[in-house]
Amino acid sequence: MPRLDAREPMPDALRGAILALGNFDGFHLGHQAVAGEAIDWAHREGRPAIVATFDPHPVRHFAPAAPPFRLTTLDQRQELFAAAGADAMLVFAFNAELAGTTAQDFVVTLLGERLGAAGVVTGEDFTFGKGRGGNVQVLRDLGADHGIAARAVGPVSDSGEVVSSSRIREALQVGDCETAARLLTRPFAVRGTVQHGDKLGRVIGYPTANLSLDNYLRPRFGVYAVTGHLADGTVLRGAANLGVRPQFEPPKELLEPHFFDFSGDLYGQEIEVALHHFLRPEAKFDSLDSLTAQIEADCGQARELLG
Repeated sequence: MPRLDAREPMPDALRGAILALGNFDGFHLGHQAVAGEAIDWAHREGRPAIVATFDPHPVRHFAPAAPPFRLTTLDQRQELFAAAGADAMLVFAFNAELAGTTAQDFVVTLLGERLGAAGVVTGEDFTFGKGRGGNVQVLRDLGADHGIAARAVGPVSDSGEVVSSSRIREALQVGDCETAARLLTRPFAVRGTVQHGDKLGRVIGYPTANLSLDNYLRPRFGVYAVTGHLADGTVLRGAANLGVRPQFEPPKELLEPHFFDFSGDLYGQEIEVALHHFLRPEAKFDSLDSLTAQIEADCGQARELLG
């Protein structure tokens, strides 16, 4: 599925598309409802369906010192949009120029003239344009004058509460992987390239594949039951430490999965590690022997939980 840049003209074959428009970080149940409405609408009218996202997230532009909070990378979102049935992903680069674009220019110049959108679907709380000068009603009114139809999708609820990226982040920050997975419709997963580390896990019999957390949200630090997804489709089960490794100096923020019954070389490969269950907080042990005994217990618990 192609990845398009909203700063460039829309390819002729994709003009007249129906756009799902939002941040879509995590692409949770609520986001899926917005995208689903756009995709169904497009299919009914024989038009292309495009899911649009903003990157970096607007928060990163207005509050550059904010702690990492992303639930997905662009690559992950692209795959999720494709799986939902979109024909393309459109990326709005959120920079000073876009932040200073008025609501009218966003609709008329960007959505209409440059991108040639025939319709746009957003969530009911979507805002856009300089100073958040645009909302769903503004989008409808301006769009109607320029041949762009607009629809809004209401919030999706789970257990009596609205599904939101904030709710998912809060669940992950207390180690509630199950709630996060239910709202996302899949486990939260970190994707990255396996780095060379200190190889201390190999010394005690539990080699790990070390991943940087980069711009991802920091879930609760501790030990998790995980699965690893390799580029060739292989799925591995394992246990992972996520945090700063209090047993070792210097502290490093890493995700360090140990995969059961696996002896291959993963260095330099891109893998995705999904967090299924929180097992325990990080801890510092009196000796490597006691650490090793705890890792063995963690792995036994993870094997049982993962089935």
